[in-house]
Amino acid sequence: MNRKIRNQQGEKLEYTFHEGGESPKATIVVGHGVTGNKDRPWDVGLCEALASAGYSALRFSFSGNGGSEGEFRDSTVTKEVEDLGAILDAVEAEGLGPVVYAGHSMGGAVGVIRASEDDRIQYLISLAGMVNTAKFAQVEFGEETPDQGCMWEDPECPLSSAFVNDMNAIGDVLERGSRIGVPWLLVHGTADDVVPIEESRAIFERAREPKELAELDGADHVFSEDSLVSMIAAVKDWLAKTIS
Repeated sequence: MNRKIRNQQGEKLEYTFHEGGESPKATIVVGHGVTGNKDRPWDVGLCEALASAGYSALRFSFSGNGGSEGEFRDSTVTKEVEDLGAILDAVEAEGLGPVVYAGHSMGGAVGVIRASEDDRIQYLISLAGMVNTAKFAQVEFGEETPDQGCMWEDPECPLSSAFVNDMNAIGDVLERGSRIGVPWLLVHGTADDVVPIEESRAIFERAREPKELAELDGADHVFSEDSLVSMIAAVKDWLAKTIS
């Protein structure tokens, strides 16, 4: 796959495609979290492992992040839901189904919203998925002034009022999660200090069957070191028994 992908604003979205062999079982589209990009270690490791297991994988950077076009200050959950739609358009045009979306952190919230309204996502995976968007913005950035401060003191990641207003307008994705009607895997580490594991537990209770929650003992938010192996194993095991 080598086509150019652009969102509704005409911004080019960077991506890397991992071919899963001659007859891939599915295509897993992988989206990152806030301030992330497609080249984070967990993202690369997951996609390489999936390709080795016979699945195609597409990891991409949301607009304004990584090498994708656009301004970071314009990055919001709502815009990223639209970005994901552009990725799905390209995957559909290439005939690369069935499609699994795996979203990490804020990318998890993006996936819940998109999957609740777009039946092209036939399987859903949330990796340390964010559920309470308004609470996240307040806890992590409440002491910063929008349009003046930065996220986690990183000048390359300005905290915009567009981001904060969008997070507050969404509030949480619990109700959206109750609409999901496709097989859904939630993976979360017990040592996650960015998005508490209680968020995955809460939305899991609201979710329909079939669903599965994999709690990884000692895993942090970005599945670093040994926890990456555990996360990949959880994803691969679930895919193996879910996609025939």
